[in-house]
Amino acid sequence: MATPTMEKADAAPEPGFADSPYITVTFRVRRFNSEVSAEATWEDFQLEIDPKERVLDGLHKIKWDLDGTLTFRRSCAHGICGSDAMRINGKNRLACKTLIKDINPEKPITIEPIKGLTVLKDLVVDMEPFFQAYRDVMPFLITKDTNEPTRERLQSAEDRARFDDTTKCILCAACTSSCPVFWNDGQYFGPAAIVNAHRFIFDSRDEAGEQRLEILNDKDGVWRCRTTFNCTDACPRGIEVTKAIAEVKRALITRRF
Repeated sequence: MATPTMEKADAAPEPGFADSPYITVTFRVRRFNSEVSAEATWEDFQLEIDPKERVLDGLHKIKWDLDGTLTFRRSCAHGICGSDAMRINGKNRLACKTLIKDINPEKPITIEPIKGLTVLKDLVVDMEPFFQAYRDVMPFLITKDTNEPTRERLQSAEDRARFDDTTKCILCAACTSSCPVFWNDGQYFGPAAIVNAHRFIFDSRDEAGEQRLEILNDKDGVWRCRTTFNCTDACPRGIEVTKAIAEVKRALITRRF
């Protein structure tokens, strides 16, 4: 009996060739280093990468294998810390949640820092004005009772649901830096600060709602919003930011919250 043989046509392709999941992608990154030049420039990087990987993975490949001077922020890499917000193909996104295959890898993928905040280096911006606005709205529970409670402060499921959406904010600044009002006037509190004020204004356990409303009633407060919905579109957590801002406006007019 003849020994069976495998035809070459039936042989499995060698790993790394025809069955390779990798594609060639161009990352076009906006670079800035004040120690080198006062002007920002664009630099292209060619990568072999699996399209199911994330933009953050591509940035890691660049930094670790091609150019160690590339500077960007990242931490948890799971869409929770909000550190790696940047403009990818002209839209604010988290690099750790954006898959290569979802942003047309056949064309150069443009990556630049979020707008409206001073660029320190490459994709890193000065977040201090953003966090100062956040601190200004007193984003913590305030009660008139100065004594430590002897039991938990009870709250119904309905009361908790009233502000559930705005508890999801991760302070990535994607919403605020997508706002055209903030681009033109950095004094505006911005969507993220208003969202975090909303979270406590409508908390039944909190007793400083009036104070926060007066803070947001300022000329740089909630009335600067032009309802463009950029913030809602940019939020990686799916928060209905524009709706939250409208509810704060309504509370200012009716004083009901």
